[in-house]
Amino acid sequence: MNFIFLSPNFPKTYHHFTACLKDNGVTTLGIGDAPYDELSQECRDSLVEYYKVSSLENYDEVFRAVAFLTYKHGKIDWLESNNEYWLEKDAALRTAFNITTGFQASDMDAVKYKSKMKAYYAKAGIKTARYHLVYDYQGCKDFIAEVGYPVIVKPDNGVGASSTYKLKTDADVDYFFATKDNSVLYIMEEFVNGTVHTYDAVIDANGQPLFETGNVTMDSIMDTVNTNGNSCYYIEKNLPDAMREVGRKTVEAFGVKSRFVHLEFFVLNDDQPALGKKGDILGLEVNMRPSGGWSADMFNFANSCDVYKIWADMVAFNTRTVKDEGAEHFFCCYCGRRDGKNFVMDHDAIMAKYGSRMKMVQRVPKALSGAMADMMYLCNCSSEVLYMLERNPDLRVCFDTNHLLKEANEDFVSAIGNKIITLHVSDYDFIDEKHVFPGDGLIDWKSLQAELEKVDYNGPFMYELNPKDKDGRRTLEDLKANHMHIMNL
Repeated sequence: MNFIFLSPNFPKTYHHFTACLKDNGVTTLGIGDAPYDELSQECRDSLVEYYKVSSLENYDEVFRAVAFLTYKHGKIDWLESNNEYWLEKDAALRTAFNITTGFQASDMDAVKYKSKMKAYYAKAGIKTARYHLVYDYQGCKDFIAEVGYPVIVKPDNGVGASSTYKLKTDADVDYFFATKDNSVLYIMEEFVNGTVHTYDAVIDANGQPLFETGNVTMDSIMDTVNTNGNSCYYIEKNLPDAMREVGRKTVEAFGVKSRFVHLEFFVLNDDQPALGKKGDILGLEVNMRPSGGWSADMFNFANSCDVYKIWADMVAFNTRTVKDEGAEHFFCCYCGRRDGKNFVMDHDAIMAKYGSRMKMVQRVPKALSGAMADMMYLCNCSSEVLYMLERNPDLRVCFDTNHLLKEANEDFVSAIGNKIITLHVSDYDFIDEKHVFPGDGLIDWKSLQAELEKVDYNGPFMYELNPKDKDGRRTLEDLKANHMHIMNL
């Protein structure tokens, strides 16, 4: 099997995917505009051959590259990229070289044009925002008279949140018409007061999911781009059943096969006439490629799996070779900070406080910074407690020091603060509950006690010990001595 991956060096972690393909016996071929010497060693090692072009924008040049690799290695079985921007080029190349394992040029309208997507959502029984294609001023004003302000305007065939606007007044409409790019067809939609949730899945050749997850974006990408704001989203610890259901219905409606997909939905924050009740799910956009940035890595951190391997197995074998039954799941959070803004904590303070949770910390490439900010922090959090506390201020926490498997106790205390009203105290190995005497395990009691003092904890220290520890011969004096030791560290 021959597999061509366009721009295999971006994002840079995608060498994991091509390496898994190669391990599966696939001939992995890359085409890109970066010099070979600028590819990471991991990327170079994962490819059988790399063909450099002067620009991936130049279809004829990329066509010649595919033709050369076909001549040298034989018929190409797969051609993919991980960039929404290249999807039409991908499809055109597949059509030209009779590569049937992906969308063809004739399929592009349904998966690239936002107005065309709505018919497929309707086929799946999923509501979408009402819309109007922007041809003339009066038509737009008539549409606004029907749905009311604000309205969202964006290219019907666009990538990310580029050239996306929120129009709140007649003056905004006038300004948009005076300044818009007349070569672009825009779509105008009624404003949806909702939070964006996604369904991300690896779909096999039969249209069945081999892997499913999803993320939640707190603020709209449109606002992040237009206001030069910070960026934040997280991977769901457990994909809600309702999101799983609409995701699978959408996959079926679009006829998705042998694909890694990223499907976007609104979950209504409030009742909205003509759209639905609070909590209802509306279709937003489909993306027939993996979620961008470091999402694949976040899927791995959140689901204790290797999504690159799952994807490569789908390509090579149309199945999964590694199961994840019983694997621990987490929230995985992305926080992007914009340069030039004042923050409560500087970088060093963030790392000192949350370093044990960090999975990746680095500068964001310029190509991604518009939507993802300039400095990224990617971390895991196993607890749903923060989520619940945010939504119910009356809740309080009983913290058992044996129940954190991947996080430091002091980090949890720092995050929860004065919501802790009682402690269950014992020690363990960060693998499983042991309930051994404090100091006989791996908990950093000095750091934990320091954080408890910072949040002014003044509640009980309730020892919860395994009766088999030391043959159950701990005495009251042992407990007193241990407690004094902890307090005085």
